[in-house]
Amino acid sequence: MSEIQGIARFRFHEGLIGEFKRLSEECMEIVRAKDTGTLQYEIYFNDDQSEAIVLERYRDSEALVEHLANVGHLMEAILATASVSGEVLGEANAELRAMLAGSEVRLFAPFQSM
Repeated sequence: MSEIQGIARFRFHEGLIGEFKRLSEECMEIVRAKDTGTLQYEIYFNDDQSEAIVLERYRDSEALVEHLANVGHLMEAILATASVSGEVLGEANAELRAMLAGSEVRLFAPFQSM
């Protein structure tokens, strides 16, 4: 098993930060109640709250797939609030690779760590 990390970057469309906050609170409730392999799920805002970064850590690829299934019904609405980019870091299994194929999310495989 290999831990998976995610970094999502949001640059909010004017007037939609409130909607993002509402949706992210709903998402956080789901993560706490349903996700079994989520190790970290944190949201950070810059000073003027025009941008956010979401840091995520999962036990393995299966845990990220589970997370995406649990919050999938919110993703279209969340993505409509901002311009979004992101990366997934780790050894992704075939199912996760297939889910990310064709998306804006870039996948990075490990090289060195300590």
